[in-house]
Amino acid sequence: MNGITSQPPRSFLKKIFLSPDEPRLRAGWRLLIQTILMLVLLIGLGIPVGILSVAIHLNISGSVYLILNTVVELVAFTGSICIARRFFDKRSFVSLGFKLERQTLLDLLAGIVITFFMMGLIYLAMWALGWLRFNGFAWHFDPLPVVLGQLLLYFLIFVIVGWQEELLSRGYHLQTLASGINLFWGVVISSAIFGLLHLSNPNATWVSAAGIFFAGLFLALGYLRTGQLWLSIGLHIGWNFFEGVVFGFPVSGLAIYPLTRITVSGPELWTGGAFGPEAGLIVLPAIAIGALLIYLYSRIRGRSTEKA
Repeated sequence: MNGITSQPPRSFLKKIFLSPDEPRLRAGWRLLIQTILMLVLLIGLGIPVGILSVAIHLNISGSVYLILNTVVELVAFTGSICIARRFFDKRSFVSLGFKLERQTLLDLLAGIVITFFMMGLIYLAMWALGWLRFNGFAWHFDPLPVVLGQLLLYFLIFVIVGWQEELLSRGYHLQTLASGINLFWGVVISSAIFGLLHLSNPNATWVSAAGIFFAGLFLALGYLRTGQLWLSIGLHIGWNFFEGVVFGFPVSGLAIYPLTRITVSGPELWTGGAFGPEAGLIVLPAIAIGALLIYLYSRIRGRSTEKA
């Protein structure tokens, strides 16, 4: 006898449902439960908002309806992940990458600045190639208070969207998959899911889903290089805001109030057509430049290694 007690073999059900390393559900079951919780919250909260949509004809503006839908998604995404993280993952919410530290605000601002250069380069490249015509600025067509109101509205919406989509995709999806398989496949599969989720957007195609997949890899780089989600959130906010509001492109097929009024007429394979640059080859060199900027920023910044 060597004094070592062997562990009893695990039952069939435990092998299916429980992690071999610790007493919690396997990653796949945790992902399924979080998804169900999110759908329940989306439907449960969305029904009263849907009823309120009738009130649009009673002088409630479409902007109010847009805000209500965004808030519903915010509560559903954040609430379902908080519950799943606490009761099924046996981890803190903060440990997904939300540690507040001295670099937090810098990460957010760096992500926004990086995407300004990316979208600006796309705009300049398409203009230089003759694929884009500048028609004027928003204040040439609408009163200044309307322009400022729309600017604030969409910035707030994109802040919320950046939070909730990074929380879901680079937060819960990527990290839960990584805990069940490995980090490489966590990044790849979560980015693929990110692309597939955008297939419901207007003008979406499998080509646009592929473009969103590469955007997902790019956004994941912010998390991988810093160990936190703040840089990825900043990148997501800036990507949507500069793409749609500042430079006037569609954002993943959605028409956004643009400060810059443009007409795009170049080859759809490169420009992305009605879906926007994410569905065109033009986005790939922009992503490469953005990835280089993330690398340079993260080398100066250093990486957070402490877990909450």
